[in-house]
Amino acid sequence: MRPRSRLAAVVCLVLALLVTAGCASVPDESTVQVLRKVTGGDAPELPAGPAAGSNPLDLVRGYVYASGSTVERHGAARRFLTPAAAGAWNDGVSLTILDEQFDTVYPPTPASKDPDVATVRIRGSRVGTVTAAGAFEPAESPVETDVTVVRRDGQWRIDRLPDGVVVRLSDFRANTRSLKAYFVDPVRRVTVADLRYLPAVPAQALPSRAVDMLLAGPSAALQGAAESAIPRGARLRSNVGETPDGAVVVDFTQLGDLDEQSRRLLAAQVLLTLAEINVPRVRLLVDGAPLLDGRADLTRENVVAMVGEVQPSADVAGFVVSGGRVRNLTGPQAGVPLAGQAGNGAYDVAQAAVTPDGLRIAAVVRDGDRQRLLLGPTDGELQSVQLSAPTLTRPTWTPTGGEVWTVLGKTVVARVVVDENGSVRTGQVNTADLATSGPIQDLRLSRDGLRVAAVVGGQLVTAAVERSSDGEVAIRNVRRLRASDLGDVVSVDWRAAESLIVVGTRAGRPVSLVSSDGLTLQFVPSSNLTPPLHAVAAASSRAFLVADQGGVWSYDGGELNTWRQVVGGVPDAVPLYPG
Repeated sequence: MRPRSRLAAVVCLVLALLVTAGCASVPDESTVQVLRKVTGGDAPELPAGPAAGSNPLDLVRGYVYASGSTVERHGAARRFLTPAAAGAWNDGVSLTILDEQFDTVYPPTPASKDPDVATVRIRGSRVGTVTAAGAFEPAESPVETDVTVVRRDGQWRIDRLPDGVVVRLSDFRANTRSLKAYFVDPVRRVTVADLRYLPAVPAQALPSRAVDMLLAGPSAALQGAAESAIPRGARLRSNVGETPDGAVVVDFTQLGDLDEQSRRLLAAQVLLTLAEINVPRVRLLVDGAPLLDGRADLTRENVVAMVGEVQPSADVAGFVVSGGRVRNLTGPQAGVPLAGQAGNGAYDVAQAAVTPDGLRIAAVVRDGDRQRLLLGPTDGELQSVQLSAPTLTRPTWTPTGGEVWTVLGKTVVARVVVDENGSVRTGQVNTADLATSGPIQDLRLSRDGLRVAAVVGGQLVTAAVERSSDGEVAIRNVRRLRASDLGDVVSVDWRAAESLIVVGTRAGRPVSLVSSDGLTLQFVPSSNLTPPLHAVAAASSRAFLVADQGGVWSYDGGELNTWRQVVGGVPDAVPLYPG
């Protein structure tokens, strides 16, 4: 494990969510290590094969360790197999990721009485699986896999085993790198990120593999919510390659008739995805001609405006709700109540959310034994919305500020559409896929608007936002993340499209960073905090904010590696960033 004195640097690296090596399944610790950049000349040697004289249990354990290396079609793992088994084993069928601690044991009843034949059972906890397109699918459950080993010429080797790869989480992370593959929000017509994983070596194959991911389409997590500007049936006209002057060539064919916007979206998907693996310039072609007229060579800067993730404006401060008022929490006006009705005491405000541009506020106010929702200018009068219940969760805005969501009575997800003139209309969200999981205690829209993160029945879940052509909105593809590691979750917020921050009740580990697919988990130091915590707020390039018994604290991973109190003496405080 890395020393605690270096954990601040580690946390900052996790915020960027570059998937890294580590030991993430040890019960009380989770560390990460940065993957070095692999250059075109890197050709790492395969891990050593089985040690001479290994017994069956150690042999199979070594096989699992070696399975992390993807070089030469898992050539390191094949060294543990007999020649016949090595030739027959299909390593591409599936990839199962195990928690760090696993056992190799003999089954209670031997399958053979031959002293030169043995069965060894791999027993552990499955974290999830990885699809052929590099998407992680969380699926926590016990797993048992039997393999047959034989002794030949005095040495044990695996002779029969199921197809597919079983690998420890740390080994998977040590031998892969993450990237965001970009697809399209069909409503806003902007690009959205889909977290994927690629073998780190050979580095020369990364661009080709990344384009293959785009051709395969969005992952199951975004099915129905995102689409691709690359038509079905499209393919590469030639292998992805590099020109002598350093441009990566991507030449499509069978694209059909695409309008200019679709071509620009397709270009954005390719350029933004390849930028994730440090490709600076792409020669993007269709049947040998430039995809975009007059611009054969393109860079990320040509399409960065098409990124759908919207962060708060740099000049908009953080806020805090306390004592029934909304106040500026950060910036030159820190501690000053808002000038409008949200801050002047006209209402008893319990929760609030501000649009990313800081111009409009949604406030949950107390009204006797019920709560209701009000909307209006941040510095002006608030308008009542026909939404009322015993409790409303803190509101959350879509990236454009045209829609705000809240949960009524921990069961009904309601949305309020706000037009350019400030007129509002209410609607409901189909939560059939979410309803059986328990009460909805917190719900946050992602900063690209295509996903939600929620606390449901004390557990962290994510899901996709599906919008149909007839205006129906539904929460689909619900996934529970890290239920066994996080304990009872209280509050969640999006750091970025691929990163969540969570607060819960786990003793000694109340704050955690979790990747949006659940693969990466990192505990954040909790020095100076006094549990229980009850709220969290996050935004890209801003300090984390949490509320504990005494007030609001911020954490930016600085040298002291501790939380700093922003405001004290306010046990009811709820911090928030715009969005």
